[in-house]
Amino acid sequence: MSDSLALVESLIARVELLEDKLAITELLTAYSPAVDSGSADEVANLWLEDGVYDVDTGAMHGRGELRAMVRSASHQNWIMNGAAHMMTPAHIRIDGNKAVATCHSQLVIKDPENPSGFKVLRITANRWELVKNDGVWKVELRTNALLDGRPEARALLAAGVAN
Repeated sequence: MSDSLALVESLIARVELLEDKLAITELLTAYSPAVDSGSADEVANLWLEDGVYDVDTGAMHGRGELRAMVRSASHQNWIMNGAAHMMTPAHIRIDGNKAVATCHSQLVIKDPENPSGFKVLRITANRWELVKNDGVWKVELRTNALLDGRPEARALLAAGVAN
């Protein structure tokens, strides 16, 4: 193989990796505006049809349960009274058509005791397991673990950056 051909193939592989990381980043960063605007279909469509969202309060299985969470009275109460789901940039590892993204998220809510203030309600470790089908990345499993000192949350973060 010529040096030029090897260089072109190397560049193609690197560009494809960058495109995948950008697509995953766009998918992850779509979650907060979608969930905070109450856009149930947009939230659900980030996941595979049978994808799972596992949070400390229970797991949602499939797009129907994700839509129901966004439309629930408790979620609507959060967003109608002022709430923002904030996410840190994710550490992304890709292996073929599978990827893992690890980050932190926090739920910031309007502080009912301070009309001009907000407070952090919770901070969680996040593990997003993604699958690429027909050129499109979707969430297969998102796991959130409350960062309240439990070792499970730290283990989730450590697994995302382990070599």
